[in-house]
Amino acid sequence: MGKVRALRGQLELPTISALQSRVLHDDEAFNCLLRALYVAPALMFDSALEASMLRLSLGACLHGAALPRVWIADCAGAQQAWTLAILLEQEQLAQRTEIYATVASDTMLAEVQQATLPMARLSELQGNYIRSGGIGKLIDYFDVSADGLQAVLKAHLRSRITWSQYNLVTDASFNEFQMILGQRALPDFGPALRRRVLQLFDDSLAPFGMLALDQPLDDHDPLARHYKPLLAHQSWYKRVA
Repeated sequence: MGKVRALRGQLELPTISALQSRVLHDDEAFNCLLRALYVAPALMFDSALEASMLRLSLGACLHGAALPRVWIADCAGAQQAWTLAILLEQEQLAQRTEIYATVASDTMLAEVQQATLPMARLSELQGNYIRSGGIGKLIDYFDVSADGLQAVLKAHLRSRITWSQYNLVTDASFNEFQMILGQRALPDFGPALRRRVLQLFDDSLAPFGMLALDQPLDDHDPLARHYKPLLAHQSWYKRVA
C-alpha cells in the first residue's frame, strides 16, 4: 500500500479512488502503477551474495543438462539478465544455455529489449563486479557505441536471452527449467499469492534443479519436502523429489 500511496502523491491525485480511476482510463498511469509495484531495477552485480551463489551453483546445476534453461521470474531489468549471461560465459555454459527473462508488461518488455548502459556507469559497475568475485574488466563483455557514450552486452550473449511478458499471478507454467531465480520477485507478495507463485515454480522446475528464493521455505509447507538447501542459512534450494 505504501507504493500505491507514493504513486498517488507522484501523480498529484487526492485519493486512492482517484488513482484507481486514472489507472482504468489512462494507459500511462497504468504503466506507472505496474512499475511502482514491480521489483526494483537491478544494477549489474549489485548483490555479491547472489553472484557468489550463482558462481557456486551454475556448473553443478547446468552442466549435466542437454539443453539447460534458466528462468529469471519478474526480472529486475536488463542488467540482472546481463549479469547472469556473463556468469554463464565465465562458466563456459553461455553457448548452450537459454535464459528466459520475464517481465510484467509490454512496456517493460520494450525497455529491456532496447536497453543500453551509459559508459559513465561502468566504473561503478566494475566495482560491483570485483566485489562479487569477478576477474578482469567488465567492459570486455560489452560493445561500445560509435560515439563512445553507450555500451550494450555483446551480441552472442544477448542472443541467449529470451525476453517475454508474463504474469506470475495469472499465467501457467510455460517450460521446464534447470534453474529458477525468483528471489527478487517474491518480497511484495502476500501469503496467498506467494503460495501460488511457489507452486508455479515447483511445477516448472526440473528434477534436481535449483530454486532461488528470498526467504526459507516453511518446514510445514508440503512443497518443502521437495527441496534441500544448498547451504545453511541461505534460501537457495536443490530439488530432490
